[in-house]
Amino acid sequence: MENSPRTYRFLPADILTSGYRVVGKIMVTTHGAMGMMNDPTRSAMEVNDARLARLHMPTKLVDHFELVRMLKKHIYAVCLARREDLGPHAIVRGGFSSAIEYPIRVTTQMFEIEGIMELPGRFDFTSLVTEGSREFLPIFNATLTGILIPSLRVESAGMLINRNQIDLMALLNQRVKPEI
Repeated sequence: MENSPRTYRFLPADILTSGYRVVGKIMVTTHGAMGMMNDPTRSAMEVNDARLARLHMPTKLVDHFELVRMLKKHIYAVCLARREDLGPHAIVRGGFSSAIEYPIRVTTQMFEIEGIMELPGRFDFTSLVTEGSREFLPIFNATLTGILIPSLRVESAGMLINRNQIDLMALLNQRVKPEI
């Protein structure tokens, strides 16, 4: 008898909300974390083997649960160890075969995120945050830092950020050079 491949698999993830850091495992299909977080038919998600820490003490364990349920709209970022965990290349890039890399800085009310955003053409902030059905945008080689808690620092090969939580987005190559 032949075994079929598993439909679901667990991925280790670091999930950040306005008050907590949740480290655990999320169950995804072959579409990866990108498919799960951008699924418009589900507004909630589950985190297995979830360890909770308050943001102001990100390394101190507050509690540990077999299962935690969360509303996706309250999640600021989902951090993953491997870029491949985001999902298949076509889903992550939106079906485009070639993309331009944009080094960016994104801020929310709670966090600053620096990394690389891959887009099929020119950078268009308005269409990124208002058009389409993707609520979570991928950022690669990302570093997330707490604005009021600089000791909170998460580095991630692939990160999904909630576009509804974005306050500003800036291209790093448009930084003004300091006058000497």
